[in-house]
Amino acid sequence: MTTSYSTILARPGARAFSSAGLIARFPMSMVGISTILAVEDLYGSYTAAGLVSAANFVALAVGAPVLARCVDRYGQSRVMLPALIVSSMSLAGLAVAATAHANLAVLAVLAALAGGLAGSMGSLVRARWTAILTRPEDIHAAFSLEAALDEIAFILGPVLATSLCTTSALPVSSGWMTCLVMQMVGGLWFLSQRATEPVPHPRRPQHAAENAEEAEEAEETAWDSARETAGRRPVLRYGAVTAVIAVFLLLGVMFGANDVAAVAFATQAGHKSASGLVLAVWGVGSFAAALVYGSRTWGWPLWKQLLAGMVALAMGTSSFSLAPNLVVLSVLALMTGLAIAPTLTSGNNIVQVTVAPSQLTEGLAWVSTALNVGVSVGSLLAGQAVDADGARAGYLTVAAFAWTTVLAGIVSLPALRRARTSHPLGDR
Repeated sequence: MTTSYSTILARPGARAFSSAGLIARFPMSMVGISTILAVEDLYGSYTAAGLVSAANFVALAVGAPVLARCVDRYGQSRVMLPALIVSSMSLAGLAVAATAHANLAVLAVLAALAGGLAGSMGSLVRARWTAILTRPEDIHAAFSLEAALDEIAFILGPVLATSLCTTSALPVSSGWMTCLVMQMVGGLWFLSQRATEPVPHPRRPQHAAENAEEAEEAEETAWDSARETAGRRPVLRYGAVTAVIAVFLLLGVMFGANDVAAVAFATQAGHKSASGLVLAVWGVGSFAAALVYGSRTWGWPLWKQLLAGMVALAMGTSSFSLAPNLVVLSVLALMTGLAIAPTLTSGNNIVQVTVAPSQLTEGLAWVSTALNVGVSVGSLLAGQAVDADGARAGYLTVAAFAWTTVLAGIVSLPALRRARTSHPLGDR
C-alpha cells in the first residue's frame, strides 16, 4: 500500500507546522559548530570552545526529555513558549558575552540555558502528525518525511553556520545570531498553530480512568486503552523503547565517528574542504531514501526493518576504510546513506506504537537525545583513533560501532519483536 506525501500534507495545518518545524530545527545542527568557531576565534582556544559547546550539548541532552514530559502533560505551547523565549535570550546573551570576552563560566551558563530549554523540535512535530493522522501507513509516511527534513537541516545547517562564522565581512557571532532568528521565527510560528497542537494528558488519579467517558473511549480503541494503562509506567520501563534508545545511542556514536573520519580522510588526501562534500552525499543518500521509504508501507514488521537498516549500515561503513580516494569514498557514502533514514524512521515508529499517547513526545525525545549523545561520544573516540593511526583507523572505528549496533539489535530482539507494526484492531 502506498501513501502520497501530498495526501498527508493536504491535512489542515500540516504543511504549515511541518514548515515551521523545519525552520526551528536548523539551530540544532548549527549551534554546536557556531559555538566552536566563535569561541575559538574570540578566545584563541579549542579547549575553551569545547567547554562551552559541551555545556550546551549536555544541557540539551538533560533538558529535552524533561521538557518533553512536561509537554505531554501540559501542552506544547504552554511549556515551550516560555522555554523558547528564555533559550533565545540566553543564546543572544551568549553572543554578547563572548564578544565582550566575558569569563568562560558565564559563557558556559548561558550556553547551558540555551541548550537545556531548546527542547526537541523533531519530537514536537512528530507528535503533531500522530494527532492529526490515524492510519499507520500515513504516520509512517509522515515520520519518513520528517526524517528527510532532518537531513535537510543537518546537511545545510553546518555549511551555513561555517560560512557565516568564517566570512570576514561578518562578525564571528553571526552563526549564533542566525540560530537565534531561526529559533524564534520557526518556534513562534510553530507554537502559534494551536489547531494542530496535540491534546495534553495531565496526570490523573488512577480511579479517574474508571469514569464512563473514558470507558467508552476504551471500548472504541482497545489498543490505545491498553497503551494508556501501560502508560502509568515511566517511558524508560518499556522494553522496546529502551532497546531503541540503546540502538540510537550506538548509531549516534557511529555518525559522530564518521564525521571525524571524513574530515581526517579528506585532510590526508590534501583536500580538507572536500570533507563537507563527503558528509553531504552521505546525507543526500539518506534524504532520497527517506522519501522513497515513506511513500509506501512495507510488509516487514518494524523490528525487521530496523535490523535490516542496521545491517546495511554496518556493511556499507565497513567498506569506507578500503576507499582509495575521495571519489570512491563519496560513492560509498552515498550508497550507505540510503540506509540511514529508513533505520531512524523504523526506530521512531517503534516508539510511536509502543508508548501511551500521553507519553509520545517524551518517548521520541529520549531516542533523539540518545542519538545526539552518541554523536558526541563518537566524535571523541574517533578523534583519538585518528590521532593514533590516521583516517583509516577512524573509519575502522565507524565500522566497529556499526556492527556493535547490529549486535545490540540482536540482543534486544525479544523486546523489539513485541512492538506492533500497526493497531491490531485496524485503522481508525
